[in-house]
Amino acid sequence: MQRGLMWFRHDLRIHDNPALANLASSCDQLTCVFVIDPNWYRADHFQSKHLGAPREAFLWQSLTELHRALDAMGQKLIIRTGKPLEVVANLCMDHAFDLIGVTDHPGTRERHQVDMLVERFPQRVVVSDAHTLFTQHQLPFDLPDIPATFTQFRKAVEKRELMPRLPLPVPESLPAPITAIKSDPAPLSDRRIAPYQGGEIAGRAQLNHYLWDTHRIQRYKETRNGLDGWDFSSRLSAWLANGSLSVRWVAAELDRYERNVEKNESTYWLYFELLWREYFQWMLYHYGARFFAFKGIANKRPLTTFYAEAFMAWREGTTPFPIVNAAMRQLKQTGWLSNRSRQLVASCLIHELGVDWRYGAAYFEQQLIDFDVAANYGNWQYLAGVGADPRGSRRFNLDKQAAQYDPDGTFVKTWVGEHESSELK
Repeated sequence: MQRGLMWFRHDLRIHDNPALANLASSCDQLTCVFVIDPNWYRADHFQSKHLGAPREAFLWQSLTELHRALDAMGQKLIIRTGKPLEVVANLCMDHAFDLIGVTDHPGTRERHQVDMLVERFPQRVVVSDAHTLFTQHQLPFDLPDIPATFTQFRKAVEKRELMPRLPLPVPESLPAPITAIKSDPAPLSDRRIAPYQGGEIAGRAQLNHYLWDTHRIQRYKETRNGLDGWDFSSRLSAWLANGSLSVRWVAAELDRYERNVEKNESTYWLYFELLWREYFQWMLYHYGARFFAFKGIANKRPLTTFYAEAFMAWREGTTPFPIVNAAMRQLKQTGWLSNRSRQLVASCLIHELGVDWRYGAAYFEQQLIDFDVAANYGNWQYLAGVGADPRGSRRFNLDKQAAQYDPDGTFVKTWVGEHESSELK
């Protein structure tokens, strides 16, 4: 009787989940677990939590949907609260699991957890690749030689004509659960984050909506710099971030669309954005803790510090810059910002207000529904001039950006960007 434990983390789906598929084919009994870490709710020394209210709501929706999907296959999702490594290790000790399935992830905490688990149970842990488009073995360079810029990375990938691995289907069946293992009592979030809905079904529905139902993908390059609304971008990032949607599934559907409907600059540009995501994942794999250091991977000290008043004005949307205020109020209320808005507010915090970029990155981590550790900290380093950018820091002319992307002031009016501006300028 082979017993398996599936530890869900950033792979909250049953499609294209190699760890789950491996356990399904190898075990007679299976326990599926997700662990809530109490530290997610505690503010760090950058004055932000790991998990804010919008992200928490999206997470609970995703877990609820995962539970439904598992339940339909005769399984169940066990939710425990505690230090993740301790919870999983104790389950293994108490119930004598023969195999432990987990999906690899570039985050430093996530990798440490897996390393410690492998050290403690060396013959039992099976680590699967499912977070990135490519495996490390597919990359056209050794990881220590990862290109210093995205352009170099993209050209290396495209020159080799690398193809993402095909996504795995949903397992035909799952082993029976171990009924003696129960979930801890956990408060479910009832916060609404419309129009978002967490979970695998909603993620795949949004992909179908953007590609097959509306064909909005055909104009993605022209519309991607919008500030508000739904269909100007793919909106897939939230489901990709917690693994409700597989990036390989997105790539496969995009390829199918190009082969069967149309291939143009916009369809390529969505793949281009997936490559940006990919680049940051492998950069974090390689650089580890330096992704969170003040000097960044460039080892260059920014001319910034921490000004509490300036940071508070930025966070609350009371700076002298209406377009920044509007974006920050949108972020606070909805847990989301467009890519253009993220660049503008980051540039403002760093270059206009002179605040240490890590405070902004930590606040994004708390607030953004689609927080991805590699993309978030990689982009903040990029804007601060300490990351993978040959031009150095990126400073935006906020008045010019507002005139270009919000010429009639609709975005500022919608999110009350003119309200209570401070005198920090």
